[in-house]
Amino acid sequence: MKKIVIAGGTGFLGNCLARHYEANGWQVTILTRGATRQQGAVQYVSWDGKNPGPWATTLEGADVVVNLNGRSVDCRYTEENKRLIYSTRLDATAILGAAIQRAKTPPKVWLNAASATIYRYAEDREMDEYTGETGTGFSVDVCQKWEAVFNSVETPETRKILLRTGIVLGHQGGPLRPLKMLAKLGAGGRQGSGNQYCSWLHETDFVQIVDFLVRHLEATGVYNVTAPEPVPNKLFMRALRRATGMPVGIPLPAWLLAIGARLIQTETELILKSRRVVPARLLQAGYRFRFPTIEQALQNLC
Repeated sequence: MKKIVIAGGTGFLGNCLARHYEANGWQVTILTRGATRQQGAVQYVSWDGKNPGPWATTLEGADVVVNLNGRSVDCRYTEENKRLIYSTRLDATAILGAAIQRAKTPPKVWLNAASATIYRYAEDREMDEYTGETGTGFSVDVCQKWEAVFNSVETPETRKILLRTGIVLGHQGGPLRPLKMLAKLGAGGRQGSGNQYCSWLHETDFVQIVDFLVRHLEATGVYNVTAPEPVPNKLFMRALRRATGMPVGIPLPAWLLAIGARLIQTETELILKSRRVVPARLLQAGYRFRFPTIEQALQNLC
């Protein structure tokens, strides 16, 4: 039986991976800040994401380790939240790397979460793994430090892959549910100027991309994990209105979004930053997207 260990695996993306691999007969272990327990065929093992412990034995002989650990960025960027956003990413990556180095039978491949937000604000051109330009500011600094920790760990017997993931759309989690609610209430017009790009991905493609990279033994390094067609916000929202059957949508200007973001304790960056990221390496490797266009994805999810 093949074995996958998912660190920080109790969230939306972790659940997607756990369901997929459990359904395919794999032994699934999730490292969680909750209690150690068995739930169906999935084993949950307690860890704190920063210190050595008995959890490290789960890595022995694992076929795959996926690290998704990190405090959600869907929050206000207070000093305390910033500290947690950094520490939960950097500490978990460092301690996993140390455990892999100490393993008697190291995992075959280690996939670590990263973010497509590492690239600069871009309306002018697409950002791929070869010519993409990094940005500035808090979110980019988090991404750079996160990747630096991962890259600093030498694992000669474990293949390493960075997943620069965009905004994942799904049935059970991610940003789609609140956006659908806005659209159904008639407030599904463009947000801000509407010209900022959204680099998105269907949840099915996220799982299939992870599986693709696991199976392709030559895959290493950085991969942009986004759909091949990023779209401007105004086109994204138009496709969402069509998928939800709402013919009209009131635009939401930036000043109104700022007020709303403060009320629900989040930041407008998640909506207003233009991420025009494309998956050049995945396409070159021959990955075929199940949902390559936003229209196909939203019709399926709505």
